[in-house]
Amino acid sequence: MEIKFREFNPFDLWIWLEFETIPSNLEKQYIEEVFNSWFYLGKLGAFNAENLQVQDAGIDISYMNYDTDILDNSMMALMHNMGDFEYQDLWGRCWLDLGTSDLFSLDILINSLNQLDKELIKIKQFIIGGENENWRIETQEESMFVDDDVV
Repeated sequence: MEIKFREFNPFDLWIWLEFETIPSNLEKQYIEEVFNSWFYLGKLGAFNAENLQVQDAGIDISYMNYDTDILDNSMMALMHNMGDFEYQDLWGRCWLDLGTSDLFSLDILINSLNQLDKELIKIKQFIIGGENENWRIETQEESMFVDDDVV
């Protein structure tokens, strides 16, 4: 699986997957479960680099003292929104607002998709950000916000 980064805006992010073959319904379900699980963890604040006490402790965590004050006082790192996963031929895509979640969340998604690629679904490339020239992003012509001055 090739991994590429394009223009990156964490509040308006498209993620693209190119498959080696058109994915079956079961393969689509696996992909969507990975993304949904990842997003739900992000929505709950799991990707908060300010509180990585176990990781920072090193390999020996026997009898580790976990500081709940650090846990309770770290800045929230929440993902905000995720669109439905869409498919077109060999491509799949999903829109996300990563909110204030930390970027190691992308490493976790990459690790998960890499293992999925090895075991179940052949993913040709995984692209983070930008636009796919084979599948344009529709832009909204009208503002989604109501102008209070208009009666």
